[in-house]
Amino acid sequence: MKRIALTIALLAFAIPGIASVKPLMQCGPFAISSSDDGFAHINNDRPKTQKVTFLGAKDDYSKIKYEWIVESSKDGQLYGLEYIKRNGKAFLNAQILQASMDAPRTYGTFDCVKVN
Repeated sequence: MKRIALTIALLAFAIPGIASVKPLMQCGPFAISSSDDGFAHINNDRPKTQKVTFLGAKDDYSKIKYEWIVESSKDGQLYGLEYIKRNGKAFLNAQILQASMDAPRTYGTFDCVKVN
């Protein structure tokens, strides 16, 4: 009986640890993490779209560009994100996508740092 209780207690602590996602990069307020579904997740939200472009040779991840459209689960806004990595540095361009072309643009550029 003690063995069963111990196993249940260990699983209760292990399952939340498995479910948590560890970010790979931090770009301003945006945390980029990997996932098992083939998409990078931004602030734990799965992008609606993802486009990958190699800026150098094919499969050269040192020169790459990712483009995402993400709907934030926090505020419901759609964000257009462009992550660019080259010359050993990475940055993220972000823009809030507006329904009207006449609405003012809200955008920013953030340096990215690797999260340990």
